[in-house]
Amino acid sequence: MDPKIVFGVIAAYFGILLLISHFTGRHADNETYFTGNRRSPWYVVAFGMIGASLSGITFISVPGEVGNTYFYYFQLVLGYLVGYFIIATVLLPLYYRLKLVSIYSWLGDRFGVVSHKTGALIFLLSQSLGASLRLFVVAGVLQLAFFDHYHIPFVVTVVITILMIWAYTNKAGIKTIVWTDTFQTLMMLTSVIVSIVLITRALDLSFGGMVKSIVHSDYSRIFNWDWNYGKNFYKQFITGAVVAVAMNGLDQNEMQKSLTCRNLKEAQKNIFLYSISLVITNLIFLSLGALLYIFIARTGIVLPRDAAGHFPDTDKVFPDLALHHFATGAGIIFLLGIASAAFSSADSALTALTTSFYTDFLHTENKTDRQKKRMRYIVNIAFSLLLITIILVFRAVNNDSVINMVFAIAGYTYGPLLGLYTFGLATRRKVRDRWVPLVVILSPLLSWLVNFLVIRYTGFHFGYTILLLNGIITFAGLWIIGEKK
Repeated sequence: MDPKIVFGVIAAYFGILLLISHFTGRHADNETYFTGNRRSPWYVVAFGMIGASLSGITFISVPGEVGNTYFYYFQLVLGYLVGYFIIATVLLPLYYRLKLVSIYSWLGDRFGVVSHKTGALIFLLSQSLGASLRLFVVAGVLQLAFFDHYHIPFVVTVVITILMIWAYTNKAGIKTIVWTDTFQTLMMLTSVIVSIVLITRALDLSFGGMVKSIVHSDYSRIFNWDWNYGKNFYKQFITGAVVAVAMNGLDQNEMQKSLTCRNLKEAQKNIFLYSISLVITNLIFLSLGALLYIFIARTGIVLPRDAAGHFPDTDKVFPDLALHHFATGAGIIFLLGIASAAFSSADSALTALTTSFYTDFLHTENKTDRQKKRMRYIVNIAFSLLLITIILVFRAVNNDSVINMVFAIAGYTYGPLLGLYTFGLATRRKVRDRWVPLVVILSPLLSWLVNFLVIRYTGFHFGYTILLLNGIITFAGLWIIGEKK
């Protein structure tokens, strides 16, 4: 695709985001940045959260991974429904009753100040890594589609990407994100649907023919019952529920949007609508993946395979086809989709990181409004620089599918949060607050050791259920350092 077209598409898209930022940023203050003044329509929040949760990883990695693991990812998605029900009925009532800005301040009320800071640090670590990995995917596509043509180094691509996000979020924060996410979700879903239509036409299939081709292909296998396989149904379904609770219900990034709704009832309706929509959307993305590989097989395109017959670099399948094998229109649609996926996940992550650090670690009670705003700007810029650094480090060491890497990291970082909140809600025991960081550090290490030994001596793979194991070990550690309340 002509790099000038790429530049024009990205520039026009970014201009729309700046326009939304202009209208939402009028009369904005710190409360607007952190809570959106709690006036967001619940249905707008729900629709926007789809794009933010899917991200560039879903847009690229989920369709690409179909070539190796079929529709097994959908087993995980089905488990999300259980997890989001728990979020809506257990966690949201707690957050709204306490009128929380940072959800980790509850840990301070329940256990003590050290637990509060520990929970916030876990989030900052995990969200920084997760957001960086998502941006890494998108920066790679932009590098391939535009910057490589002018021999611009990858570091410049990353810096420009982060600067664009900072430009439209630094003023009104979460209030802007609620509305930009809505626009970006619309663009991303439009992109994937149009991509499916274009591929269907290229294969000369009707709608019914497309459905039959997907259903009758090997790629449409959803359920795997092999207990030793990492993507076994029971492991995936249970982990899906746990992942939804840990990575969404205990995640400042996701919950900050829900907390901008007017009241608890509207926030709950937001979560229910969002969870159902997420299942449908992921099925569409998986269907796109099946179509991509059907297209590859029928057109004779050769993709490299490893000794086991797997595709080693599935993250490049969709971008390469869209930019080099489809018509120009398909490439433009793909760029709009990947831009939407990138910015919708990264902008909210940057705002959530800023919110958590500002609220959980800075003492601003005696500061003037001007001083508070200045402190927020400094924190925001600092996290922007941190994301750039992590992306560059990841580029140097990446050797795995990004979606697997994200969940692997999440399993070891969100596990302690899952254990902390479960212990706090399910028991009346208090803990020796100063020992909580030790438990949080040892739990992931013990989880990794158990996983290593089990694989070595039994062949059993925990897969994504390592998150649940990590949470259980954290719970046990808190019980050991606890005492009756």
